[in-house]
Amino acid sequence: MITDALLAYFHFSAIFILFAFLTAEAMVLRNPLDAATVKLIARIDIWYFAAAFLALASGVARLVWGVKGAAFYTTNPLFHVKALLFVAVASLSLPPTMQYLRWAKQARTDARFVVPETERVRVRRLVMIQLHVASLLPLFAVLMARGIGIN
Repeated sequence: MITDALLAYFHFSAIFILFAFLTAEAMVLRNPLDAATVKLIARIDIWYFAAAFLALASGVARLVWGVKGAAFYTTNPLFHVKALLFVAVASLSLPPTMQYLRWAKQARTDARFVVPETERVRVRRLVMIQLHVASLLPLFAVLMARGIGIN
């Protein structure tokens, strides 16, 4: 029982941290980005990736070692929707990450580099979409945990 509680705690903590870093990205992207800010957002994105990895790993740990067991989750169609949403968020995170890497490369070669406004707005829109899609994950988790979706 304590193992299940600790797994839940680690999973929830990772999810909260994931949302914190994704929100930080969205906030930084609200304003023009100079070379120093590009370096900051690239670091935030690394921490966001780490939090996403921990959320996934702790979720798999709950699936394998949790009290309810894998059969409880994998037979529920909502589990599969939740997994697809996680994959969607991960897929949506790739273009911003690639853009941060391009910006960082430009910022290293030109200390006066400023991100073009159209690029900043486009990347922020993708980050906001990630946030909105990710916000559905806890809903499906709560529904799943209560057995909703199981025939």
